[in-house]
Amino acid sequence: MSDQPAPLSLAKRWRNKFACALRGIVIGCFEEDSFAIHLPAAVIVLVYGSSQGVGLIPWLLLVLCVTIVLAAELFNSAIERLAAAITHEVNPLVRDALDIASGAVLVAALGAAAVGALILFS
Repeated sequence: MSDQPAPLSLAKRWRNKFACALRGIVIGCFEEDSFAIHLPAAVIVLVYGSSQGVGLIPWLLLVLCVTIVLAAELFNSAIERLAAAITHEVNPLVRDALDIASGAVLVAALGAAAVGALILFS
């Protein structure tokens, strides 16, 4: 007899993957300060867009922009947590990685704001 547990079925492995992913989203939304800005902004854009009768293609672009910004913020948060787990000492390479990740969020947010402004205010 083997002491190893029976391997999980494909369905259970996928269920576990989704559970971990959803846990990550919850952690990002409730434990990261940046989401206090990004989530309300996303809601405002979506509510305002629906009140303006935005068409299908502009809606797709707005949803895509919101998704990209939130995903970028989740990536940034993951990198911040990894950096904190690796070292608490000042390390120029870690600092650069954190700044680059923050820059990626800023680029995504500015691009999303530009797209949103063009769709909602023109």
